[in-house]
Amino acid sequence: MKTSVTLIQDGEAENPLLGAMTDYDKVRRALAFIFDTWRDQPSLDAVADHVDLSTAHLNHLFRRWAGLSPKAFLQAITIDHARRLLRDSASILDASLDLGLSGPARLHDLFVTHEAMSPGDWKAGGAGLTLHYGFHPSPFGEAIIVCTERGIAGIGFVDEGDRAAALADMVRRWPKAGFFENNAFTAPFAARAFTPDLWQPDTPLKVILIGSDFEISVWKALLHVPFGAATTYSDIASQVGKPKAARAVGAAIGRNPISFVVPCHRIIGKSGALTGYHWGLTRKRAILGWEAGQISGPDS
Repeated sequence: MKTSVTLIQDGEAENPLLGAMTDYDKVRRALAFIFDTWRDQPSLDAVADHVDLSTAHLNHLFRRWAGLSPKAFLQAITIDHARRLLRDSASILDASLDLGLSGPARLHDLFVTHEAMSPGDWKAGGAGLTLHYGFHPSPFGEAIIVCTERGIAGIGFVDEGDRAAALADMVRRWPKAGFFENNAFTAPFAARAFTPDLWQPDTPLKVILIGSDFEISVWKALLHVPFGAATTYSDIASQVGKPKAARAVGAAIGRNPISFVVPCHRIIGKSGALTGYHWGLTRKRAILGWEAGQISGPDS
């Protein structure tokens, strides 16, 4: 692996995503506490106390971060709500393939374009490929962004401050590529990926899909699952013409290198259960609740 030693600073001290990342740490702790103690039905006071905030401050925190009250946020990530999403989304994939949807549900998805690297690039482990990477704030914790000259190739997250582990997760996907740390190069991509005000149709965010033919077909199908919707592994399997390959589809989804933008977090179990997520179920719950807030607006 080729890794430069110079971190290029990009003025992130003024980055509004820094505030969202700081908020996420408390949101993450609150969500983990709620789901660890759900049988006891913890009160809002108990949750606030766990994260060292007053109840009023906890309400303000969730409204600032997600645009929802804690109660509304939790309702947005319940199994019952997920089941309603599945019911309401039953025909969404077909409709979105025809670009028949409009409004908030397509808030993000229509502003993402993609192209695929050749299968040869993937089989060669990225040999000869130059990848720039940087670490940036996001609403879901610190993120690692990996880019080629043409667009985003990878988005992952840093847990417990372990940047080396986040980088290693990306390197193992393309072990023969050259990785060069360059925050200045990746910062605009990070801002475009995580800032709703920058999701503009006239400047689409380009992602570069690097995987096997089957994986790329699955990741392309994920891009048709609209913001605020959800679907199942079997639905994606049907979309890619492999209706009996739900398990293989699940494996491909688990290998999705571009978290959030290629929305593998919107895939849930048939029962409505939030199944596994490479970056942790707490983060998956947080992303789904945050997306619900973007659609519902700040008065929910």
